[in-house]
Amino acid sequence: MSPIRKGGLLNHTTTIEASKTAGEIVALLVRHGARQVLMDYDGRGQVIGISWRVPTKGGDIPYTLPINAAKVNEILTKQYHQGQVPRAALRDGQAERVAWRILKDWVEAQMALLETTMVTLEEIFLGYMLVGPEETLYKRMLRTGFQQKALGPGNKEEVQ
Repeated sequence: MSPIRKGGLLNHTTTIEASKTAGEIVALLVRHGARQVLMDYDGRGQVIGISWRVPTKGGDIPYTLPINAAKVNEILTKQYHQGQVPRAALRDGQAERVAWRILKDWVEAQMALLETTMVTLEEIFLGYMLVGPEETLYKRMLRTGFQQKALGPGNKEEVQ
C-alpha cells in the first residue's frame, strides 16, 4: 500500500454529521437576515439542501442551496486511488459530511464579506436565487445557454 500524500479534498477527514453542519449553515443564514428556512431531505432522511427567503424592499427573494454528494464521492474515490486520501474517506455518508463542511466554510467566508458591506446577501447567493419551481438563476442561465435574453432586456449603459 502506498503512503497517503498530503492534500486531498477540503474537510475529507470530517466526522461531523451532515445534519449538524446544515444546522450551522442555517444559523449563519438566519443571523444574516434569512427567513422561512427549510431543510430539504432525500428519501433516506439525508439533508440535501437548504431553502430560505430574504426580505427586501421589493419583496421576499427565495433561494436554495443544495449539495451534490455524488460529485464529492467521485472526487474522494479518485483521490483515494491516487493515494491522496485514506480509505476512511470512502466510508458510508462521508461524501455528505464533506460536502456540507465545504459548503459551510464557503458560507462562512461569504458572511465575512457581507459583514464588511462589500456585498449584499442577495448578491452573494444570486446564482442560487429561485426563478421558477425548483429552478435557480444559474440553472436557467445554463438551460438557455447563458443568453442574456433569458433575463430580459438590459441597458448596456447601465453596466458601466
